[in-house]
Amino acid sequence: MDAPPVVVVAVTVLLLGALFNVVAWPRFYPRIAADPRSRDKAGRRTAFFRVHVVLIAIALVIAVLSVIAAVLLLVG
Repeated sequence: MDAPPVVVVAVTVLLLGALFNVVAWPRFYPRIAADPRSRDKAGRRTAFFRVHVVLIAIALVIAVLSVIAAVLLLVG
């Protein structure tokens, strides 16, 4: 069964977006963890660190959801 062109484009965009999120976002973690703004004077993690970790986590969740959506488009 051939998928309509719009489905092929949608699947491609979803998979490229997922790939970007998986490749690009985790690479920021070591830089964020090493940033002096990530710890206060007592050595505790700061809001700067927590916010960036949440952003990375959200990007990875979006990547997983994009892959799931792409697969559902292909099988549906």
